[in-house]
Amino acid sequence: MSLRRHSEDERSAADFARRWNPYNVTQASRIFFLPNLMTAGNLFCGFMAIVNCIHARFAELSLTGEYLGATAPDDYRSAVWFIIGAAAFDLLDGRLARLGGRESLFGAEFDSLADVVSFGVAPALMMFFFILSPSQGVPWFRDIGWFVGFVYLLCAAMRLARFNVITNPLLHPGQKELSNDFVGLPVPAAAATVAAHVLFLLKLGDSDKSLSRFALGLPILMLLIAVLMMSTVRYPSGKKVDLQTQTRLRRLAAVAVFVGFIVMFKEVAFVCTCLGYIFFGLIRHWRRHRQVHRSMATPPSAANTL
Repeated sequence: MSLRRHSEDERSAADFARRWNPYNVTQASRIFFLPNLMTAGNLFCGFMAIVNCIHARFAELSLTGEYLGATAPDDYRSAVWFIIGAAAFDLLDGRLARLGGRESLFGAEFDSLADVVSFGVAPALMMFFFILSPSQGVPWFRDIGWFVGFVYLLCAAMRLARFNVITNPLLHPGQKELSNDFVGLPVPAAAATVAAHVLFLLKLGDSDKSLSRFALGLPILMLLIAVLMMSTVRYPSGKKVDLQTQTRLRRLAAVAVFVGFIVMFKEVAFVCTCLGYIFFGLIRHWRRHRQVHRSMATPPSAANTL
């Protein structure tokens, strides 16, 4: 009886391990409804952002300055909001998967493919089309616009591939993530920064029609973002912030004021938030390296030399 019970326990343990092994065919290919529905929403928003960028270009080339009843700035604004919507869906799918314990390799790969469209192709296409009109008279700059967009897209795709590798369950089986930070600028934040600057330039264009000196700086920003995506600079992820997270009254008041600032001055606040996130990671990275170099350069104390 004891041998039979022991063999049954071994079979049940092996069956449990097989079912929860992320590389088991059944477990890896599971499609959980809500998280993957959010990912589909992310992909839809990215597709619509691309469609609106194409419509904006058609409007710029039309004799009336409109296409399907909308002007180019209107279509660019719609593309920006679709990218923001894609970022919201991207945030929700990860949260739902982690809260419900419904993470799978299929979901991770599907999410990365959707991110390439929403946060790679859409911002690159938006930048490429957006600088064509203001850069007239600078033909050499127009010729390299496609190259800048491709560099951004390449770095975004490689950043997503690296994220899938370093978070692969095979590298740390049965363990949780050791760090709450992203390695490199996350792709949604990179796309949001591009979208925020386009929205800000469109706001300036309402009062100043000469956008050349401002719009020509957008590709430079995209190259900086591309470098940061492939860097080892760590950025906070906020994955541990949930309904159970507690905070102090001052911090809650500061967040409420910040949200009000975004609502009232959305174009300026959006740009400031994205740039603040980027430079926060850079400054923190620089300070950590400075502390490491200081500790390495500090001579041993007199007590340790005795």
